[in-house]
Amino acid sequence: MGPNITTVKEIRIGSVRIGGENPIALIAGPCVIESERHAMETAERLKRIAEDAGIHFIYKSSYDKANRTSIHSYRGPGLREGLQTLRKIKRELGLPVLSDVHSEEEVEPAAEVLDVIQIPAFLCRQTDLVVKAARTGKPVNVKKGQFLAPWDMKNVVRKIEESGNNQILLTERGFMFGYNNMVVDMRSLVLMREFGYPVVFDATHSVQLPGGQGSSSGGQRDMVPHLARGAVAVGCDCLFLETHPDPDNAPSDGPNMLELDRLPGLLRQIKELDRIRLGK
Repeated sequence: MGPNITTVKEIRIGSVRIGGENPIALIAGPCVIESERHAMETAERLKRIAEDAGIHFIYKSSYDKANRTSIHSYRGPGLREGLQTLRKIKRELGLPVLSDVHSEEEVEPAAEVLDVIQIPAFLCRQTDLVVKAARTGKPVNVKKGQFLAPWDMKNVVRKIEESGNNQILLTERGFMFGYNNMVVDMRSLVLMREFGYPVVFDATHSVQLPGGQGSSSGGQRDMVPHLARGAVAVGCDCLFLETHPDPDNAPSDGPNMLELDRLPGLLRQIKELDRIRLGK
């Protein structure tokens, strides 16, 4: 291998392999499901882009954004309709799918469809939710809270392991730096990887400006490629990107989502950096 640190456990998600000594994988999609048609069209484009780049791909989108800044913000179609859309993408496009759960009641129906259950950053210490997700036996991706040090994630890892599940992904998505601002400490990728599980870098939420527009969050979209390249060079097993055909008109997280048209060029750079990381 190249300069990367610990060799971590391989997590298998359908045909996607994350960790071990596998090349970098991609989790990508719009922040929230806007409609079945929009989700299908975006998933189809992403599948082609990932195949052209030679990168294994998991589709993500939220059926409910339960932590929006404003009570009037669009949250998504909800659990039932959103899972139907994700099931259709999974069946018709042959893609693994990921979404986040916000309550214990969501876990069981979500596990019937999702290939990866995601725990949002704000809920990463919510023991009952983490344990219930772990007990499904599905891979669990936990986003490190904006308020946690990387070494604090060891306690989250233990909760999942002691619930009988060792299919764990840990995601870095930035740390609060003053008011309405996020920063990324790349050491976090190295430190969390030492727990023995693959690490994911969320390049789009890491440039979010939480609540920065008063009743919604802002973001620094142009910084996404820079942080993504940095994280891959440091060493991560998977890249998480929220992307959209027209982020300026997206109903959620538009300011920090990458334009879909910019993704192919970025993935070419990512693939080359990862090749150097792996020493191949």
